[in-house]
Amino acid sequence: MVYVKLESDWTDADGVNHSAGESVDVDAATLAALQADGIVSEGSSGKDTTGWAGPGSTTAWAGPGSAGV
Repeated sequence: MVYVKLESDWTDADGVNHSAGESVDVDAATLAALQADGIVSEGSSGKDTTGWAGPGSTTAWAGPGSAGV
């Protein structure tokens, strides 16, 4: 499952309506369909990742064992 932010309104398989801007948890197949339909954009995760400091980042690590955690 992945948490994504919707770019436009969407009705899920259970008939539940979700508004643009809402973040929802979807499986990989649903994510692919949403991306193909333009309902979520590539890289959409529902979270602000501009300050990513995890593995592979050029900024200081902010995970377990770091000075700030």
